[in-house]
Amino acid sequence: MSEPDAAAYGAVLHSGVLVHAQPRTVAGVLRSTAAAAEALERGGHRFTAPGELLVEGDVVRLATRVLPGLRIPVRTRVTRVDADGMASVLATGPLPALAHVVTLTPTPLGTCVCDELRWTSPFGPLGRLADRLLLRRVLQVVLAARAEVLTARAERLAGAAAVVAAAVVRDGRVLAAQRVRPPALAGRWELPGGRVEVGEDEPAAVVRECREELGTEVVVDGRMSTDVPIDAGVLRVYQARLAPDAPEPRAVDHVAVRWVAAAEATSLNWVDADRAVLADLLLLLDGT
Repeated sequence: MSEPDAAAYGAVLHSGVLVHAQPRTVAGVLRSTAAAAEALERGGHRFTAPGELLVEGDVVRLATRVLPGLRIPVRTRVTRVDADGMASVLATGPLPALAHVVTLTPTPLGTCVCDELRWTSPFGPLGRLADRLLLRRVLQVVLAARAEVLTARAERLAGAAAVVAAAVVRDGRVLAAQRVRPPALAGRWELPGGRVEVGEDEPAAVVRECREELGTEVVVDGRMSTDVPIDAGVLRVYQARLAPDAPEPRAVDHVAVRWVAAAEATSLNWVDADRAVLADLLLLLDGT
């Protein structure tokens, strides 16, 4: 989906905050529906999303508090979420148009998080008056609360225990593994991986986990996508490929493994954490 066109909106509001964490980590918190709900609830708003982690195409529902006892239902659609930030547009609501773009810029001290809200007010001069007296105030309170929540959660996530996953790609296909446990996840698909051990760097953990779970050797080519908040800490995904003369991967610790192309990848029942990085995974497959 394309970025919202700034020229299509009349009013604009900017906000910024410096977060002492890397952009991938901040982007991971932007994905978190728990973080969004916490920030909105501080202003008396309500937030409902289809899952725990936002992905492109998700539609979220808001009950926006404009006055005591008065909430207006709004739906917004996520048009982009990646390591550079996030964007959304109004799907249904009282305004003709509203767009929100979050841009993440790395600095020596952390990540500069810049919010830009653009909208078009209805009802001419009366609508512009409502903007000044009500809408801007509501949006400023939401952005201030979001900045506090984002800062606290991102800095906490930066120090969380790390889990790695391997996007092992060959000939335009990625290796997917079907889980056997726990019961709640049995039968669902994931990228192979596991916890990083004490004293182990993350690429080395990817190589070890692929050896243990797949019985093969891989070469790690680098990070992809955002950090992903999970119950065990933080998930980081690495792109990888089979090492020369490596054995064909097999299901050592899974029900099954198989190579899947982009079309099939979109229909697999991925675990939630890997569903969150699916858009980046499809871009990776498209480029191989």
